[in-house]
Amino acid sequence: MEKHLLLATAFAAAALFTVAGCSSDQAVRTTDGKTIVTDGKPQVDDDTGMVSYKNAETGRTEQINRDQLKNMSELDN
Repeated sequence: MEKHLLLATAFAAAALFTVAGCSSDQAVRTTDGKTIVTDGKPQVDDDTGMVSYKNAETGRTEQINRDQLKNMSELDN
């Protein structure tokens, strides 16, 4: 029984670390020099060329054309 409890605890801890790792803020730099901080990783729609993200400052979901992005990078929290 102890073995099952230990295994379940290890699995739960691994799941929590995975979820926490996916929710880090990102810095999105645009071609016009602006930096947008996003809450989580932006989602790219390959069909439309739009990038959707949750703005960390306003909390609103916004979109930007992929052609207007210079780069995206993960921020150290």
